[in-house]
Amino acid sequence: MALVAFSAVSKRYSSRFRPAHRLSELLWPSSRRRDGFWALRDVSLAARDGEVLCLVGANGSGKTTSLQIAAGILRPTSGSAMVEGRIAALLDLGAGFHPEFTGRENAFLSAALQGLSRSQTRRRLPGIEAFAEIGAFMDRPVKTYSSGMLLRLAFAVATSVEPDVLLVDEALAVGDYYFRQRCMRRVHRLRRGGAAIVFVSHSMADVQALGTRVVWLDGGRVASSGEPRDVVRRYLAEMKARDRSSRGSQGPAPPPASPAPAAGAKLRGDARFGSGRARITGISLLDSDGRPARQLAANSRFTVRISVKALESIAAPNIGFMMRNHLGLDFAGTNTAREGVSLRPLAAGESLTVDFRILVPELYAGSFSFAPAVSDGSLDDYEICDWIENALAVPMARGAGEVYGYLHLPCSVEVISRRASRAGHPPAGA
Repeated sequence: MALVAFSAVSKRYSSRFRPAHRLSELLWPSSRRRDGFWALRDVSLAARDGEVLCLVGANGSGKTTSLQIAAGILRPTSGSAMVEGRIAALLDLGAGFHPEFTGRENAFLSAALQGLSRSQTRRRLPGIEAFAEIGAFMDRPVKTYSSGMLLRLAFAVATSVEPDVLLVDEALAVGDYYFRQRCMRRVHRLRRGGAAIVFVSHSMADVQALGTRVVWLDGGRVASSGEPRDVVRRYLAEMKARDRSSRGSQGPAPPPASPAPAAGAKLRGDARFGSGRARITGISLLDSDGRPARQLAANSRFTVRISVKALESIAAPNIGFMMRNHLGLDFAGTNTAREGVSLRPLAAGESLTVDFRILVPELYAGSFSFAPAVSDGSLDDYEICDWIENALAVPMARGAGEVYGYLHLPCSVEVISRRASRAGHPPAGA
């Protein structure tokens, strides 16, 4: 059984750094000063078999401390932390590796620290080498490795032991796109095998793709926990609000305006961000006949109609949308500037409606949402005036065939030649 469970866990770091003071605190706990730093306060969380618990939050919010407690590196000041099963941890890139040892020697060392015998590691070594893909560097000292090569080896070793509990702290941010995708597939395989995974990341796309549950830590406390989509939405809204505050903004955007009749759809987004200098007043999806569409269909043309209203003058308006899949991943998107359409400035009180005519490929049968946005500026330097998360959601109609992955590429097949299965038998028709 795999389990990571915190119950009212708190972790305090002393503000007294002199050895004599630290010794006195250990010997006489009552002498501890109250002005120490609390990295965690009353944190409760759990990840069980086959679950991926993602921890999100700003730097210094307690995410790494939580993983260190789960790994047994730190002990909580109060509360209880329970972990059951074999643990593999990627907390500090290269931690546990000796810089003078080769990659192969470090693989044996790291596996031994995780409870594997030398013979068990020897059987796993070909798989470790194949996954790491560092070639001749496997027999060179790890001090000669790049950070990406170090990640490859560390991840390959950590996951090769078939852990019951996997702890990952932002390590995948170091890897290139190709290796990150392989790591994600390995994580999914471990989850399907029943491992409990605790994953820390600043990439909300990764969090929504992997997580079965998300805990948002803020100042060492649990600010929110629950379904990935809901927690990520609240977290991003708070981060955007803090960003506006740090730039001296006038505060959150004003209440939503009434939808404009031109868009033909009622706004019902999950969250709204932006300066409020211009507003999205409507969004709708229309079929090829101009009628409201209730679902997407493969290889069909649709129109995404977005209406906006300027509350202040907008010098360089740019209108667009982001299309997301059921995992909350940015699936596709575009805007007027990206399509080479330059919009004239909008005066205060002026409204504008833009149609995006799109050809929908054959996608997997799932739900897709549209997030409309209006900004002021160029593609490289702009200010978001209004952005509505999940303003419009529609399903994808199931097609005639199976879709492997996310979409089916338009494809034609031609058989070039056929050879006989046995020598001496010429191909048919020869």
